Amino acid sequence: MFTALLKFSTANAQVPFYKDASQSIDSRVKDLLSKLTIDEKISLLGYRSQAVPRLGIPAYNWWNEALHGVARAGEATIFPQAIGMSATFNEDLLKQVSTAISTEARAKYNLAIAQDRHLQYMGLTFWTPNINIFRDPRWGRGQETYGEDPFLTGRMGSAFVKGLQGDDPKYLKTSATAKHFAVHSGPEATRDKFDAKVDEKDLRETYLYAFHELVKNHVESVMSAYNRVNGVPNSINKMLLTDILRKEWGFNGHVVTDCGALDDVYLTHKTLPTAVEVAAAAIKAGVDLDCSSILQNDGIKAIKQGLLTEKDVDQALSAILRTEFKLGFYDDPAANPYHGYGADSVHNEQHLALARKVAQQSMVLLKNNNNVLPFKKSSYSSIMVVGPNAASLDAMIANYHGTSSKVINFVEGITGAVDKATRVEYDLGCDYKDTTHFGGTWAAGNADATIAVIGLSPVLEGEAGDAFLSESGGDKKNLSLPASEIAFMKELRKSVKNKPLIAVITAGSDVDISAIEPYADAIIFAWYPGEQGGNALADIIFGDVSPSGHLPLTFYKDMSNLPDYSDYNMKNRTYRYYTGPVQYPFGFGLSYTTFNYTLGSKLKSAYKKADTVAVTVNVKNTGKFNGDEVVQAYIKYPSIDRMPVKELKSFKRISLEQDKEGTVTLKIPVQDLKKWDLATHKWKLYPGSYKLVLGSSSADEKLVADFKISN
Repeated sequence: MFTALLKFSTANAQVPFYKDASQSIDSRVKDLLSKLTIDEKISLLGYRSQAVPRLGIPAYNWWNEALHGVARAGEATIFPQAIGMSATFNEDLLKQVSTAISTEARAKYNLAIAQDRHLQYMGLTFWTPNINIFRDPRWGRGQETYGEDPFLTGRMGSAFVKGLQGDDPKYLKTSATAKHFAVHSGPEATRDKFDAKVDEKDLRETYLYAFHELVKNHVESVMSAYNRVNGVPNSINKMLLTDILRKEWGFNGHVVTDCGALDDVYLTHKTLPTAVEVAAAAIKAGVDLDCSSILQNDGIKAIKQGLLTEKDVDQALSAILRTEFKLGFYDDPAANPYHGYGADSVHNEQHLALARKVAQQSMVLLKNNNNVLPFKKSSYSSIMVVGPNAASLDAMIANYHGTSSKVINFVEGITGAVDKATRVEYDLGCDYKDTTHFGGTWAAGNADATIAVIGLSPVLEGEAGDAFLSESGGDKKNLSLPASEIAFMKELRKSVKNKPLIAVITAGSDVDISAIEPYADAIIFAWYPGEQGGNALADIIFGDVSPSGHLPLTFYKDMSNLPDYSDYNMKNRTYRYYTGPVQYPFGFGLSYTTFNYTLGSKLKSAYKKADTVAVTVNVKNTGKFNGDEVVQAYIKYPSIDRMPVKELKSFKRISLEQDKEGTVTLKIPVQDLKKWDLATHKWKLYPGSYKLVLGSSSADEKLVADFKISN
């Protein structure tokens, strides 16, 4: 017996405390820190984390992307771009998407580690979602966001985080990152030196709102942005990274810089003179992980110069080690619930079906003259599919994308949806530049119907450097479609005469629809719809599903009423503060069917701060097709200076068959109606008269109910 106990004791002693999965994470982190030298600690503070062989710590690359599918890591399901997924107004579906993404991520990680591969983009720490507010349609990266509204962004972003991180009580499935913190939405060309000037009210109510929501929903990481806010670079901004994020909001994950952002502090912002001082300032402000090499190269120098202490380093390293422990990096892999995911979890039929469903719900029907859509297949023996984006891979997969062997473009989707006796032709039609030479116009005139796929692509709008054909560093100078496409649509209209001409527009943001609207009988805004976009478009064109996407941003008539692009003041921006003319309002989207609303319950006449405004709405499908409706609830505030015109505070999607009725319940906590008081620097609930407005867009008022709020 004694010999057996001795063997057990010896074996147990050989397992370091930090590898004992039965211990608390904080105690394991503390133990591991005690075993690391200061040089080893510093070597772990960069995204290319160095191996510490004597402690069994492998090298790890923290940089991974999963904006709308596992990106840059080989075969993976490509879902619609983020702005398109937001157009679904379906947070439950978005959580299904991010759950599929995290499943594929775990599988690819397991497969790579099994071959002792520790590659960039094959890890488990994802720098997504992008929850910056799409405040101006010129911003090229707006396509990566969930739109212009803080509430919608907070809801969709939180759903995405929950699916990425999983619901296991002990282990993270993957780690999500809320980016870019904060007040970051262009201009792209000057992001490395730009100073966003913003007052406390806009900062709190608009730019920080969604970040706070994700922190409340336990996002594991936050990424600091390139720009300055009121003179201070985000990556050394103690007020944001420590005072608000950690102390006020209680964030307990890790903070990572955007890539090269610390270099910008002394090279472009020039707010500090040397990299050594930047290294010290970043850690003291609340940065834990550096997506560059400054902390690893200059951290030791900062300590030697007395600008930083080992205790400061320990605090930063503790945060990223906690994430590693939550991911199970130091535990027996077999104990992890995600260890069994393998090749059959990547890009499988279930994920392809999900990508198709999301693409269906993302596409927005903007026009349907005389109900020309949907097409009845038996009525069309020949179809022309034409346009520069009809067979474009870029227009399907957007930016921050993965790769797929099964992308179905628009030509392929339409071709695959009709029988073999139907003639389908394709022609490029035009390019993005030439306004005089066109193809396919004669063939279009010879067909029963024409589908023209035009719009933008990720090389015309996107991130600085990536959108290499953009004339303004990734951003758009204006809302115009390429002049060549407008001229092409005019020629098509002449050729097809009175036959149906459907315009399908790909883009990641607001574009001037009016330039081509007179020439199209119907217009579908398809965003960048992912690898199943062609099938999803065919499903809508031929009526297998009714379109149900809604715009997550305002489509302005033009930009003449908008403030200067570099102005971060929210006055006269987005549906919340803009009172000028629009093409299509926030939340807009047509259907093949119609819906009628009646109140199922009445509001109380008055509410107090601890109450919840709850209402049930009976929705009836009164048209001729099955379809989905998105019931949107907006609040109109008392007439007080700087209150929004109106504000989305709840929404719910409901699926209804023809002539069927269903009920949705919408709840708005009165606490969510607080606004920031500049005098007291606190949130304040303003007493007075409010309105609840229910409809299918921000401009639709199907039902209106008045109520008061008292102290």
